Amino acid sequence: MKKLVVMLMLGTSAMLPLAAQTLPTNDPMLRKIWAQGMDSSQTYRLMQTLTDSIGPRLTGSPGMNAGEDWLVSMYTRWGIPARKEQYGTWIGWRRGISHADLVAPRIRSLEGTLLAWSGGTKGKPSEGPVVILPDLADSAAYEGWYSSAKGKHVLISFAEPTCRPDSSYKRYALPETFTKMNSERTEAKQAWQGRLKKTGYSGRDLPKRLEAAGARGILTSLWSQGWGVDKIFQGRTAAIPTMDLSCEDYGLVYRLAENNQAPVVRITADAELLGDMPVFNVIGEIKGSEKPGEYVVLSAHFDSWDGSSGATDNATGTVTMLEAMRILKLVYPNPKRTIVVGHWSGEEQGLNGSRAYAEDHPEVISGMQALFNQDNGTGRVVNVSAVGLVGASPYLAKWFARMPGEITSKVTLSFPGAPGSGGTDNASFACYVTPAFGLGSLDWEYFSYTWHTNRDTFDKVVFDEIRNNATMTAMLAYLASEENDKLPRDQRVMPPGRDGQQQTWPVCTKAARSFGESMR
Repeated sequence: MKKLVVMLMLGTSAMLPLAAQTLPTNDPMLRKIWAQGMDSSQTYRLMQTLTDSIGPRLTGSPGMNAGEDWLVSMYTRWGIPARKEQYGTWIGWRRGISHADLVAPRIRSLEGTLLAWSGGTKGKPSEGPVVILPDLADSAAYEGWYSSAKGKHVLISFAEPTCRPDSSYKRYALPETFTKMNSERTEAKQAWQGRLKKTGYSGRDLPKRLEAAGARGILTSLWSQGWGVDKIFQGRTAAIPTMDLSCEDYGLVYRLAENNQAPVVRITADAELLGDMPVFNVIGEIKGSEKPGEYVVLSAHFDSWDGSSGATDNATGTVTMLEAMRILKLVYPNPKRTIVVGHWSGEEQGLNGSRAYAEDHPEVISGMQALFNQDNGTGRVVNVSAVGLVGASPYLAKWFARMPGEITSKVTLSFPGAPGSGGTDNASFACYVTPAFGLGSLDWEYFSYTWHTNRDTFDKVVFDEIRNNATMTAMLAYLASEENDKLPRDQRVMPPGRDGQQQTWPVCTKAARSFGESMR
């Protein structure tokens, strides 16, 4: 510890892998947490209900509301006070049954997903020919073309030349084959981006222009560069459907149109915009017995995109925090400091729920002892940084040193680290110069296969990893709560960025509390 403190005083950055050790015998509370978390885990049951029965949790949707009610009911069952705390409104949207079919020149049911907040077809079949956004000279030429899109489904995404992942090419192809394919693909993508730029519209506004011109529907594809996976985000049309087709089926329809083989697509989509709906965070709390005005916060966003079940983004983080709170209530019901859990809404639209909570609760910001956030998939936690707080680093090291090696042996601590600046909810608190720690997990092909994709389902969860993370989080919450000192907040001198310019501490961004604010 003395060496570590000296290193920090000198301004050096320590990357410390933690040595394995046996389960501690000198702290009966850690042993109780271990027994509950590893031997009596409820993670499977919680995850199955959340992802299979409740399913995706799009902000403002009935699924989100049902999920939040379930959270409150679980905490209530465990004797943990919990509430839904409104922070604003958001446009509501209900997804119904949707289906896409190629009906000419042959019959094929297409793999496709109606994008969130898209218009539908009022549940009735809407059939029309397919056209590709043409390559024209400039925006004036496109303005003359838009009327010809009336009554047609318009393809507006790049058609991948292959839906085989690069890993497959690298494993099997001759080097010159992969090089040639990659070069041709890059050139074609650049040409497509140039085509889009010449329309004069952004990706957000082009679908609206086509909708205004009377297009029957918008067809897109955002391949995630793995077998069978697409990124599923939101549509930009309110009266007509915007549907993402799989890489393979989008390519099929595109080639048919490109070769003048007269593709016709039929879409049936039940969807309903519900107007402005209240949106909530779910907050649970175990009151502190000695220092109730100081807080240990467990953090994970609850919302998801709704192209799948939202399993690894972020039911895994949700269940980690839910299970940690269950464990703590059973074995540590009278913590020294107040333990708060935040299940945030609106993370996918810009960390809005957590930012709003930070704005609305200055007492939590000023009294924060530590925050632990998890939001990058099913992998076991392997990276934790001291988020740029030099004086907090020895405490973080001490806590991990007290934990069993079965949990910590693969964890690397980085000191002094850097504050979270965006991407997940600890950034909403780090900008206030708080000890808001991110629990970084193993990848498990997260970004290719599950992050925001149509394959983010229950079966992708690795329960040994989630049990580990929930147990670790409960231990960290206990150790932070029992710590004699309040963690210091002295900031590191930020290093230069890639551009050579001096980096600065991140500035807090105001929460968007309505859909209208987010569009400004």
